[in-house]
Amino acid sequence: MLLTLLLLAGAPLGPPPRAAGPSPPEPHRVTILYDAFGPRRDLTGDWGFAALVEYGGKRILFDTGNNADIFAHNVKALGIDLKRLDFVVISHRHGDHTAGLNYLLRVNPKVRIYAPREGFGVFGAALPSTFYRTDSTLPDSMRYFAGSPETELKFGTPWPEAHFTWIDSLTEVAPGVAIISTVSKNPGTLELRELSLVLRTQQGLVLLVGCSHPGIETILEATRAWGDHVHLIFGGLHLVVTPDSAIARIATALHDQWQVDEIAPGHCTGEPAFAELKRRFGTRYVYAGLGSVTEIE
Repeated sequence: MLLTLLLLAGAPLGPPPRAAGPSPPEPHRVTILYDAFGPRRDLTGDWGFAALVEYGGKRILFDTGNNADIFAHNVKALGIDLKRLDFVVISHRHGDHTAGLNYLLRVNPKVRIYAPREGFGVFGAALPSTFYRTDSTLPDSMRYFAGSPETELKFGTPWPEAHFTWIDSLTEVAPGVAIISTVSKNPGTLELRELSLVLRTQQGLVLLVGCSHPGIETILEATRAWGDHVHLIFGGLHLVVTPDSAIARIATALHDQWQVDEIAPGHCTGEPAFAELKRRFGTRYVYAGLGSVTEIE
């Protein structure tokens, strides 16, 4: 009876709900998910690279490592939910950056994946049928598509279910987040297209590179179209077999000419280059081994 009267009177049955407090700030950080060095025994090291970037309310996967099973293990051990990604950036076509796509697409098959635009690349392609020369004097049996091709020809990919968006120029993909496109002119990777991710932060630009096959200075030059000052560089600088004299020149250029504030090298940078960059940057050398988490502002 008392309960009924209280309900009819609109009296509260318990303490009033607490006022909702302010939401915790969104994390701004880079977590290394895949690399061949690092102290954590619960993670599996392997040649390759992958990182989770959390910035501006976005969760971005940058590359996917060399082995889908190892990528899956490290992601689970680090408590990363790949279903909660906003998008993915694949730096370039090499297997030590792409193999984890097989696991990613099982977990999150609809995620948007930004990848380099290449004519007949592994990420698929579409070209106008006018890309090849024709000869109308041939009989139809000797002509491509019997002389009547579709206006656009589409080319396959090992991941036909993936939602690739091809990038071949500087593209802002979210507020304060852009993708830089560069092309290698170096022997061994000639014409390879590589994407880098750049964040606009309060301290300057934060740049993530996969392997820097076009050269880190070429990437930095392309980044100038989006901002003058690079505060921090993460990732591979492709100096793993580079002579000491060339490593010293690049380390000095990054520090003195480009005036990069901090450097967090990984993957194919190479052990001699780790040592030289640490010597050159001193306390502004940021350790970024497998499992490390680096806060950015």
